[in-house]
Amino acid sequence: MVLGFSITLIVFSLLLMLLVLMHKGKGGGLSDMFGGGMQSSVGGSSVAERNLDRITVVVGLMWVACIVVLGLLIKANN
Repeated sequence: MVLGFSITLIVFSLLLMLLVLMHKGKGGGLSDMFGGGMQSSVGGSSVAERNLDRITVVVGLMWVACIVVLGLLIKANN
């Protein structure tokens, strides 16, 4: 059970990193180094960006829940 949640945590961690890197930069910093400094001509956020935000929040919540469950399982095994 602990092994399963550990693998799930690794998968969620990698997916969360990928989703965060897919967001466009909000202004300068490290995002400019990777080409995030280019401004798009479309004002506001598009449907794709809002969906990316929602998916990122859901995966983040699942990541946190997986950490909590894994912590409880490890504590129960000791």
